[in-house]
Amino acid sequence: MESVKEEISFLLPLLRCIAAQFGDKCEVVLHDLTQGYESTIVAIENGHITGRKVGDCGSNLGLEVLRGTVTDGDRYNYITQTKDGKILRSSTTYMKNGKGETIGALCINFDISDLLVAENTIRSLTMHSLDQEVKEVFVNDVNDLVDYLLQECQKSIGKPVSHMAKEDKMKAVQFLDARGAFLVKKAGDKVCQFLDISKFTLYNYLDEIRVNQERSAAQKFL
Repeated sequence: MESVKEEISFLLPLLRCIAAQFGDKCEVVLHDLTQGYESTIVAIENGHITGRKVGDCGSNLGLEVLRGTVTDGDRYNYITQTKDGKILRSSTTYMKNGKGETIGALCINFDISDLLVAENTIRSLTMHSLDQEVKEVFVNDVNDLVDYLLQECQKSIGKPVSHMAKEDKMKAVQFLDARGAFLVKKAGDKVCQFLDISKFTLYNYLDEIRVNQERSAAQKFL
């Protein structure tokens, strides 16, 4: 497969087939990852599950795959949650072209909220637990995704920006870079505002972080 568009005549019926098989609790999404991350969804069935539509952006997990932080992004049967509290059992598989570049993704999100309500009444008998929880955020606007990553960054550092030293801010930039935040257009502006640094400082941090990462990677082979 060289592009999602080339295979769209096959992929669209596949989406409809999966959605029809599992009903209106099953959202099926096709992402084209060759364009800007601001608008990756090219087809979606049962979009009411996450409130998304054609033209909306991907989730935070896709950013990590595109950034290269995660080399094998395929995940199956993981648990995540929507903004309005639905619990989903999800699977995501990424498509690559002949060069091994990630070009698209097929995602299945099954709303198991009602099933969990029933499960809670018999948990003491089944002793079942959801042990594959993964944080995945579904948004319509890619700016909301950047805001989410900034919130997660704040939690990771564990202190307000006003109390952050240079080392803390560099850790924050590294956290955001690893999660693909800078693949989003104008994300740098938000990060600079959040960390109260200039663009010049941000680029210097990124350069230093990436040089150190390359040096560490090279040392592993020595």
